[in-house]
Amino acid sequence: MLIGEVSERSGISARMLRHYDALGLVSPTGRTLGGYRQYSADDVRRLFQVEGLRSLGLSLQEISDVLADLAFDPAPLVEQLIERTRERLAREEELLRRLTQVHTTNPAAWADVLRTIGLLRGLEVGDASSRQRLVLELTGHAGDVPSLAEAALNEPEPNVSGALYWALARSGDTAIPMLVETLDAPDADRRRRAVEALEKIGSPDALASLADAFRHPDPFVAGRAVLARGARGGADVIPALVALVVEGRDDVAAADALGVLAARHGHADAIVRAIRDELTDAPVAARQRLAGALAEVPGPAADAALTALLDDPERSVALTATSVLRARRRVPG
Repeated sequence: MLIGEVSERSGISARMLRHYDALGLVSPTGRTLGGYRQYSADDVRRLFQVEGLRSLGLSLQEISDVLADLAFDPAPLVEQLIERTRERLAREEELLRRLTQVHTTNPAAWADVLRTIGLLRGLEVGDASSRQRLVLELTGHAGDVPSLAEAALNEPEPNVSGALYWALARSGDTAIPMLVETLDAPDADRRRRAVEALEKIGSPDALASLADAFRHPDPFVAGRAVLARGARGGADVIPALVALVVEGRDDVAAADALGVLAARHGHADAIVRAIRDELTDAPVAARQRLAGALAEVPGPAADAALTALLDDPERSVALTATSVLRARRRVPG
């Protein structure tokens, strides 16, 4: 076949075929009487071998080395190709991430794009104090919120995280949808930071959004959501709040939430029943915490539960109940 026919059938330009010939990579074995290149079936087969190797990312020199020695061990070269591909994908992922972040700001002009790019670069500098200073110096531009939220979800330094949460709180409720979506992210650290950001924003919408996640499979998210729901009067989380007290995880905040549910929302009796149910099999430290939680619950049912604890076989539990009852002015000092 002549070069034009090979080019047409293979989709490889005649210019590239001549380049392969000049490099000695794929040279036609014959010439016509007029001096035109003439490719044999073996030449075409080699041409497709070259194109196949190029599609894997090999350079022309690497292809030449491989085809020069078909006994060549491919494993090291394939490993290099894998590493190159990973690096390329990482660069493309980074570019995609930046473009997505710029797009979420809904830029109206190139000045907005440049501002967002500058903010993104500033939030990614290696020095934590520089990142914190940048955040504290921001003027509250609405277009900064997506970039600040993404930075907050990735920030490992507590001081910088605090500044980012403060900046998000100052922006109002704009970041809430992004933070709520992140509660279901596969990365546990991002979920934790999303919870902390919603708590820091602290608006009714932010806390309501967090409270809705009280059935979340992540214990951290669910626990903090239970606290938020209890503080908002959700009686359906009473068992979960009592469980937090038993576990000793956010137990002080859980006891406070139980107090709110009892004193402000009239759920004292339900809370006492839930606590009594846990007291039966709870270990000593848990019984102490449950006795302390009863201090936040008004009414005769709580008094009766505390009085029963005066006979607890563990002295520390009985002493805690005594102390709580004295504070409630039921036992003479």
